[in-house]
Formats: sequence, C-alpha cells, structure tokens
Amino acid sequence: MKINVTYSGKHELPQFETAQSAGMDIRANIDAPITLQPGDFTLIPTGIKMALPEGYEAQVRPRSGLAYKHGVTVLNSPGTIDADYRGDVGVILINHGKQAFVVEDGMRIAQLVIAQYTQFDWNEVTN
Repeated sequence: MKINVTYSGKHELPQFETAQSAGMDIRANIDAPITLQPGDFTLIPTGIKMALPEGYEAQVRPRSGLAYKHGVTVLNSPGTIDADYRGDVGVILINHGKQAFVVEDGMRIAQLVIAQYTQFDWNEVTN
C-alpha cells in the first residue's frame, strides 16, 4: 500500500525497522526542547500530513521504551487518525513518571500503525 504524505519535518520520514514491524516510530518535529513535568501533557507536532485510503485509519500508539523507562505515554492511546483528516499529525504525550522529561527534536515519541476498519449500522433489538 502507498500512502500520500506531505512532510515538513527535519528528519527522515518514518520507516519500518524490521520486515515484521507493525508500526513505524514517529519523531518529534519541534524547534526547541519541551519539558514535561510529572502530570503534564502537551501536543507534540510530527510534521506529517497524510491522505489515508478510504476504509483505513492510522493509530498513534505509545512506545514501550518511553513508558517503561520514563512513564511517558500517549494520552489518548491509541489516537485515531481518520481517513479524511488532512492536518498535521500530533501526538499528545503525558508524563506519568516522577521526574521531569525532556522531549527533544527528532526524538522517537510514538508508533504509527495503519489498520483497516469497517463502518457499521446498529440493529436495535429488545433483548
């Protein structure tokens, strides 16, 4: 599958690390470091704008290393990017850790997974 992308980041486009990787690591695209104090959350831009095919979504998921080592994760996990969204992909990071955490430009902050979905209609029943 090919996905059209516009990228304004300073780093290379995300790519799969292995032949069996389900997701690509996406990076912070920021002008200056951002410090997240314990309990803080903020939207981190990635510089990625994409056009997903109809019937697909992108899921923004946490990176296990950030969560395990620092208590930093994606707040609305998984974040859903709909096929008709054309804006910049942002990642809402939250610091659940006990220490301040600094997000640096180019840091791998989340994973991006593309998934197929099916819309449905309700069939209301009495029980």
